[in-house]
Amino acid sequence: MIEDCKARKIDMVITKSISRFARNTLDTLTYVRLLKDLGIEVFFEKENIKTLDSKGEVLLSILSSLAQDESRSISENSTWGIRRRFEQGKLHINHTKFLGYDKDKNGNLVINPKQAKIVKRIYEDFLDGKGANRIARDLENDGTLNWNGKAKWYEGSIRKMLTNEKYKGDALLQKTYTVDFLSKKRADNNGEVPQYYVEDSHPAIIDKEMWEAVQLEMERRRNFALKYGIQKLEYATTDNPFAGRVICGSCGRVFGRKVWNSTSEKLRRIVWQCNGKYLAKGEKGCGSRHIDDAVLYQAFVDVFNAMVEQKEYFLEKLQSRLASNNVLVQYKARQFIRILTEAMVIKEFDVDLYFALTEKSTVYEDGRLMVSLLDGTDIECEIE
Repeated sequence: MIEDCKARKIDMVITKSISRFARNTLDTLTYVRLLKDLGIEVFFEKENIKTLDSKGEVLLSILSSLAQDESRSISENSTWGIRRRFEQGKLHINHTKFLGYDKDKNGNLVINPKQAKIVKRIYEDFLDGKGANRIARDLENDGTLNWNGKAKWYEGSIRKMLTNEKYKGDALLQKTYTVDFLSKKRADNNGEVPQYYVEDSHPAIIDKEMWEAVQLEMERRRNFALKYGIQKLEYATTDNPFAGRVICGSCGRVFGRKVWNSTSEKLRRIVWQCNGKYLAKGEKGCGSRHIDDAVLYQAFVDVFNAMVEQKEYFLEKLQSRLASNNVLVQYKARQFIRILTEAMVIKEFDVDLYFALTEKSTVYEDGRLMVSLLDGTDIECEIE
């Protein structure tokens, strides 16, 4: 509108009231003076003020301040009412961007069955070893629709869903708060105002044990990344499943993927070597040996087949882990049992089995390769 005024497309501005014209006294006076310099009058109907009148600006300053104060009072009263409802455990949740739920005629959250299947899939895929990035890509490739009806998914959105307590039927209220009643700017609540946690406030899509297992798995991945100096554990993909999962047995650093003779298809060779092998000039690097990409693929095939051949031993061991107090240990034990019970010997690498079962592979200078599984088992392989 201001640009139109400057272009002389508007001769006069008529507004309902001062409170509708601008957010605060300063903005009101700034724009009124700007328009006055352009010779354009603003008429406030409710207050009967014309800005080109000699008394207009004085009255405008007084009434604008009153309008600003009234706006502040309304905002505070509204906030007080919302917080009172929070204290009573009454929910105030925007469900429009909340996949898995609708609201009934009484304003209560109800499960959307079709969307709930997507939520369950995301949680199950994460516990099957997939990262948030791969889950997002898989959903897009399948044409799965998000809350907005589009088959577009983001890693950050998946992470937020995996940590949202509302999916287990609880609600943490007042995660954010309004910083400024004029700008309506909101910020994360880090203790500035009270928060309220309501248990079993609405129907759950994810049971509490699975939700807690996901939180523990996220923590496990974070700790793993911190331990080995990995910026992002979820770099691993279906095309490069070993990224961030091959560890040097000599110095504890991560192995990186290298392509030798990349210009010649015949001589081209993919290997993994310690990232500490070549340090700054003058510094001695790690002396560990490299390992061929093909060896890592075959090692998992051998490890899985060894588990199948000794199925009874592993199933008995896994049964004892079901009694653990850790819900993630219980979940992985049930998952391993389910996989092993139906498992047969495999001839080729299975990427989904690898992500579900394997934590890391450790390469030692003496030629040993240790594959560590997510149930705590370490299986040694010989590198030929």
